[in-house]
Amino acid sequence: MKIALTELTTKDLATLVQRIISTSQSGKYPVITNHPLLGVLENSYADYDLVYAKQIYSGKGKNVAEADGERDLAYGNLKAFLNGYRKLPSAANYQLAEDLYQVFKNYVLDLDRLSYSSQTAQMKKLIADLELPENVQKIAVLSLGTAFTEMKTKHDAFESLFAEQAGANADLRQMKSASGIRKHLEKTLKSYLNFVTALKDIAGWEVFYADLNELVKAAKNSTLTRLTTPSDKP
Repeated sequence: MKIALTELTTKDLATLVQRIISTSQSGKYPVITNHPLLGVLENSYADYDLVYAKQIYSGKGKNVAEADGERDLAYGNLKAFLNGYRKLPSAANYQLAEDLYQVFKNYVLDLDRLSYSSQTAQMKKLIADLELPENVQKIAVLSLGTAFTEMKTKHDAFESLFAEQAGANADLRQMKSASGIRKHLEKTLKSYLNFVTALKDIAGWEVFYADLNELVKAAKNSTLTRLTTPSDKP
């Protein structure tokens, strides 16, 4: 049962091991029932199955980016309103808009172009300043309470998702490397197949060997088909 396991795709390797384990556990071959090597192969595959199809990162990046976009929009809308209103001396309470706009100017006016972490740090300070009693009163007079609340809510939603992403990414990085797990599975599978091959001429093992050999041949054929199929790319 010779096969270049390193040439199998992650999916083909998983399929081969699944079939070998299933065949070994079928009860048709008493010689392998409860054998320690089978248990080792099962454990090795369990580790591989946890990571081989997973993404390197949490997959939450898109949601975080969308939440950041919504935060940016709420921030930009409020800033734009104040900037426009303060330029209308004929408008009632335009000076209040000027005062609030100056609060924005105390920070970078294009917060929405900063990195996630930098924007978050500045937004926290901006929100804290806007929540001072004198500014809360100005916001109320200008009927901007809803807009300000929306900006805070969008910021909090972003912070929550960003924290989830950071935690999920940390958990993934703490997992064993996918390449290391694959190498261990290949080594374990090779030992298992070599063991069965060595016993193929002993009564009780010959049929088991023959059936596993067919599984190995099928896996080899899948590799050959993949290598010889013409690419669609020019």
